[in-house]
Formats: sequence, C-alpha cells, structure tokens
Amino acid sequence: MNYKSALKGLLTLNNVSRPWHLPVVAGITIGAPAVLGALTDAFAEAMIASLGSMVFLYMSPTRTTSRMLTMILCTFGFMACLTLATLAASISGLAPVALFVIAFAVIVITRYYRLPPPGSFFFILASCVAMAMPFDIAATPERVGLIAIGGMWSVFMAFIYSLFTGAHKAISDPVQVDERVNAIILEALFLSLCIAGSYGFALWLALSNPYWVPISCAAILQGATFRMVWHRNVHRIVGTVIGMFLASAIFSFHPSALMLALCVCVLQTIVEMLIVKNYGLAVIFITPLTVIMAEITTSGVDATLLLEHRLIDIVLGSVIGFVGGAIFHRSDFFRNLEQRMEQRNRLSELLFTRRDESNKADH
Repeated sequence: MNYKSALKGLLTLNNVSRPWHLPVVAGITIGAPAVLGALTDAFAEAMIASLGSMVFLYMSPTRTTSRMLTMILCTFGFMACLTLATLAASISGLAPVALFVIAFAVIVITRYYRLPPPGSFFFILASCVAMAMPFDIAATPERVGLIAIGGMWSVFMAFIYSLFTGAHKAISDPVQVDERVNAIILEALFLSLCIAGSYGFALWLALSNPYWVPISCAAILQGATFRMVWHRNVHRIVGTVIGMFLASAIFSFHPSALMLALCVCVLQTIVEMLIVKNYGLAVIFITPLTVIMAEITTSGVDATLLLEHRLIDIVLGSVIGFVGGAIFHRSDFFRNLEQRMEQRNRLSELLFTRRDESNKADH
C-alpha cells in the first residue's frame, strides 16, 4: 500500500451529491421521539423509539412503494433482533451465541438483497444495545413496541418526504439480488464469528461497556476492501477521540433531557451530511450522538466515566475488526473455498440433470 495515497484517502472529502433536505428530515425524524419523550418525562423510553426510527436511514432511492416495503421489513427486522437479543441476555454466556445468529442472518439477508449502506450495521447495533439494557422480561413487549412505533414513524415521514420529492413518479425497478450465495454465506459466517467473538472477548475482559466492542468491530468490517477497512479503522479511532472532547463539552453544561433531545436532532443531521463525504468527520459527531442514545438512557452511569471507558472499547473493537478484515480481504482461503463449493454445486446440478433426463427416457 502506498502510504502517501492512503493518507490522502483518509483526508479526502468524497464528491457525493445528496439533497440538502434529506439530512434535515433524517435528523427531525430520528430526534422527534426523543423530543416528545423529554417533554413527557419519558426520555429513556423515547430513546428506544428513536433507535427504531433509524429505519429512516434505510430509505432507498427508488419508487415510493419500494421504499415503504423496504422500511417496513427493516422495522420487523429491528423488532426481531431486539427480541432475540433481550431474551438471550437473560442467560449468562448465551449473548455472544445469539449475536452470532443475529449477525449471520442480517448479513446474509442484506447482502443477498443488496441493501445499500448502512446494510446490516444498525440491526447489529440495536441487538447490542438491547443486550446492554437491564434484563426485564416484563418490559420486553414495551421495548419491542417502542421500536415498532419508531419504525412506523419513520415510514410515515418517508412517505411524506417521498410525496414532496416526487418519488412516486420514479420508474419501478425489479428487485436486484446477489446470486453468489456461497460467497455471501462464507462472508456472513466469518464476519459473524468476528463480531460475536469480539463481544465474547469483551465479556471475558469484564469491560464496563462491552457492547461497544462488537459495534465498533461491525462498523470496521463494513468496508468492502482492505483499504476501506484500514481507512475506517483509523477514522473511527481518531474520530472517536475528537468526538469524546465534543461529548465532554456538551455534558459539561449538564443539559436537560430536552436539550439532549435537540442535540440528537442536530447531531443526526450533521452526521447524515458528513457520512457520504468523510467517515472520520462523521464519527466525530456520531460519538456524542451514540452516548446520548445508547448509553445515558440505559445504564445511568456518569457520562464522563462512560466516555473514558468507551475509548478502550472502540480501540479494541476496531483492532479486532481490522484484523478480521485483513484476514478476509488479504487471504485466498475464502476464495478457494468458494471455488470448491461452486464446483460441487455444478457437479450436483449435472448429476441431477442427468438423472432427470434418464427418468424421462424411461417413461
């Protein structure tokens, strides 16, 4: 790798066009449940609804009907992930196994149907956050219901947004799938093992916030190439360090729940503006956003202490993700295994074809 060009790639702003109003609507959509919760003294519960409203980020650039169907299915996916993760958290040692199953399922589905970024990431994030919540079987239906409310709110906002932007006039495209099933399964198995393994390792180390390790690992593994994995690794670590100072500045003013809710709106808007330009810049604002959404409302721990612990979790998860990405993208093992699986598939198809032809000849 040319380090000069690699450094340039880290600092480059991508020339990606995105309508200015899309990030604004995303910020309003995701932050609105938090604002409502702050006004009704239900801020912690509202954060779960805001997590569900992140379904808005899966609004595809297609016809309105396709957008609605995709987002509704993603909402059901969020609900299923949160339910399984919550139940698994009740049994010691079962959480990493459940996370493996969840990650494998969502990676296979999102890869097969070519779901664009953020892909499987927020399904994994929702699962990890659910595992970090205090276990309460009686509260599980309420939490799943809040996820559903947030998702349906996002679907409604996406529908209104689509009407104003004329998405209903767009040409309907057929559903695109990736037919490289063997490659998808191998990739999902390895990535799921890395993500679940990172969580198990964090639990073994008895870290204060172990769920941020698999979240960081999953974020790094989103890179499609080794260079992207390396870039994301550096971006996430450096961006988190800078973002910690921003988060500390926010919490130094001891903001009220309403102020934190408004911060969610503003930070989410900035993130959506920057995420297509430069991942590292976006991470600076993702850090305080996730502290508000995923940590303050679920653990009750002092924010300053959470920020100190989180840097360790981020670095550990990023390193594991980087090593996993290096093995996956720099090794020929998976490509060779995929070729062997393809050869066996072709042999099976040939044998079945000949058997069918023989049966027809007998008749």
